[in-house]
Amino acid sequence: MSINYDFGDLEAFLAVKETGSFHAAATRLNLSQSAITRRVRKLENALDSQLFVRTTRAVKPTLAAKRLQARAEALLQDARETSEAMRDESVAFAHQRNALVTVAAIPTVISRVVLPALDTLREQGLLLRVRFLDMSANDVAEAVADGEADFGISSIPALEPTTEFEPLFEERIVLALSRSHSLAGRSTLDWTDLQNVPLILPARGTGNRLLIDEAIAQAHQTKTWRYEVGRTSTALEMVIGGFGAALVPESAALNDHIACVPLNDPRLLRSIGILRGIGRLETEPVAALIKAIKQAKQEARL
Repeated sequence: MSINYDFGDLEAFLAVKETGSFHAAATRLNLSQSAITRRVRKLENALDSQLFVRTTRAVKPTLAAKRLQARAEALLQDARETSEAMRDESVAFAHQRNALVTVAAIPTVISRVVLPALDTLREQGLLLRVRFLDMSANDVAEAVADGEADFGISSIPALEPTTEFEPLFEERIVLALSRSHSLAGRSTLDWTDLQNVPLILPARGTGNRLLIDEAIAQAHQTKTWRYEVGRTSTALEMVIGGFGAALVPESAALNDHIACVPLNDPRLLRSIGILRGIGRLETEPVAALIKAIKQAKQEARL
């Protein structure tokens, strides 16, 4: 029999059971209310039992919830004691303990600021274990809100009341063209220049797509896309293949086979920043990496 729930699901369950509220449980665990709901639903599905009866006035535990509470508390206590017992006391410096940092980031910014930051820390003798979650901007925001990442680097400001966004720099979204395209030699383009150009756009609902759709509306254009893709790398492959021109972040289009031309009136800019959980304590490794990222941004003059 497989076990399809984890300690985070049990913590969410106990928080709801003890506070009598999904909202209060979210506040206690510093997560979004939607994250608490997902974790409890996952536990209910795994146990094939309803744990709470939700009414307009209250959240009432079922008999299954009352039976589960003592076992959940015991499991979590055992897990804490195991973690304490297994902690490596031979590590010389406190900042090296638990030096695993999980960073959720849109792929195009990892090489620009995160890798230079890691180089700086390595030169200073601080070797971190870093788990990268390279995701879309929407997924980065959700990973930070749900506590799956220590922090995020994204182009979308805080979507949840439990997160905050600190801008780092602005990046242009440019038109990526094959070098042989008739518009490739231009220094800038107007939106009217795209009238007969087959456009390759990011998927609807993504942060970049929202910016592009807004710019097209501001330019009073009725331009429609020819191709819609989920990944920037796919769009660039199509550009090289001669299928059309793609609107992509400038940093993603640094390729010998591609020409990048910015657009005028309106210009396309996206804000890149650090996404954090509000009130969430940062470990020394996390704080050190964020500081190094800000330093890398300044040195790159972004």
